[in-house]
Amino acid sequence: MFSGMPIAFALGVVALGFMILFMPASSVGTIAQNFYEELSNVIILALPLFILKGAAIGRSNAGKDLYSALHAWLYRIPGGLGIANTVACALFAAMAGSSPATCSAIGSAGIPEMRARGYSGGFANGIIAAGGTLGILLPPSVTMLLYAVAAEVSLGRLFLAGIGPGVLLVVLFASYSMLRYNKEKRIARAEAEVSGARSALLAEEHYTLGEKIRMIAWVAPFVTILAGVMIVLYAGWASPSETAGVGAVLAFLVIGLMYRLWRPSKIGPIVAGTLRESTMLLMIIGMSLIYSYVMSYLNISQSTATWIIGLGLSKWVLLAAILVFVVMLGFFLPPVSIILMTAPIILPPLKAAGFDLIWFGVVMTIVMEMGLIHPPVGLNIFVIKNIAPDLKLSEIMWGTFPFVLLIALAVVIVCLVPGIVTWLPDATMN
Repeated sequence: MFSGMPIAFALGVVALGFMILFMPASSVGTIAQNFYEELSNVIILALPLFILKGAAIGRSNAGKDLYSALHAWLYRIPGGLGIANTVACALFAAMAGSSPATCSAIGSAGIPEMRARGYSGGFANGIIAAGGTLGILLPPSVTMLLYAVAAEVSLGRLFLAGIGPGVLLVVLFASYSMLRYNKEKRIARAEAEVSGARSALLAEEHYTLGEKIRMIAWVAPFVTILAGVMIVLYAGWASPSETAGVGAVLAFLVIGLMYRLWRPSKIGPIVAGTLRESTMLLMIIGMSLIYSYVMSYLNISQSTATWIIGLGLSKWVLLAAILVFVVMLGFFLPPVSIILMTAPIILPPLKAAGFDLIWFGVVMTIVMEMGLIHPPVGLNIFVIKNIAPDLKLSEIMWGTFPFVLLIALAVVIVCLVPGIVTWLPDATMN
């Protein structure tokens, strides 16, 4: 991977090399068959459909409209603009299922508005970058879908398990937004008293009830898509793959009617983008499963798991060591690669230690959120940099740092109170 080879082919080359050197020659002839059989999993069919739904919503002005509607209702709350951004990121992430798409859609409207109203550039960019990380946690999450495949756990339970921690992160981000707003407002008032220059942060706004209702009515169809997808899935009316198809069709209908994105010239880029992203992920999945098969055949996974268990670590020390390992991988790899590369090694010891793999999947996802907003990879940081090119990269990074700490705090809270993760799936699915 450090040579620049794409992740999928890096996994495939290593797997093929070990097959040739240490496995029967006939195993090489089964690569194509194994690759196809792994990708023919019906759950994986949901992957390109969820991506298609997210791409369709992301190409519209839904993010900007959603942000505007929330701001109109929350502007009177201290830090309401930051809270509106956080909630908008959460809702858009749940609709689109993509972290970069959430940053781009909400950030393109939210960041200029926050800066125009006197918020510091670092804070404005940091809250959007952090809010975008919710795209891999809140359902329907592509990252969680891949974890469900790798860990062989219920996708429905995993989706439900992500809602509680998602709400927790929204509350933490919103609380920080209020504290940060009050601090910046005090500084602005002090400067106004000294210099006489009045900051835009001190300006007053007003929206009529009619304006608020019209804004909410305009974005209601998108929230209906989200609610409809969840109801169809958890009512048992459709499988995850069928639900993803329903969501994609509804998304196309809504953007076609509301934003007139129905011409082939508008639909073409959506489909092309979906094909590129889906092909990339499916190649990584297929190659990673061959990689896992080789590790299992050569007894690497089992031996590593036995060695870890043999260390006699307490279950919480074991969990902490694995999460630190995931954090380190987050410096270099995206969440999809971390899951598919590490699952064969870290899941057996955790299961043997008595951890619920659905609970761990959520905790691991929260930890991987940190990797999206800290360098050197920090995908969301570079998305934000494209939105606000006048800001220094270092300023954006320092703006995201408090949110890295808040995500770490959320991990601690979820470990101390596991019911935040497990209560909803247990109550809903018995």
